[in-house]
Amino acid sequence: MASVSLSVSTVKPLGDRVFVKISAAEEKTAGGIFLPDNAKEKPQVGEVAQVGPGKRNDDGSRQEMEVKVGDRVLYSKYAGTDIKLGNEDYVLLSEKDILAVVN
Repeated sequence: MASVSLSVSTVKPLGDRVFVKISAAEEKTAGGIFLPDNAKEKPQVGEVAQVGPGKRNDDGSRQEMEVKVGDRVLYSKYAGTDIKLGNEDYVLLSEKDILAVVN
């Protein structure tokens, strides 16, 4: 998976893409063992930071996005492009890579 570091202030996704802020990885196991950085799994949950305008249909109209800014989502493990903005980690992915909205 590609990783990109950007020095911009805003990112506006195009089409049916979604810009998701990645949640922090678990620091320790359920048994209380602290994990080193190289043993942590990549999180698959994040908060939607920006959404694109939606996919174009054959007639030229836009299909409404199913997620909105602020939704917490579960996404595919190897989906999207990892992006680092300042100290924050994000992933830019297609709406079809989002598996569920979680509470």
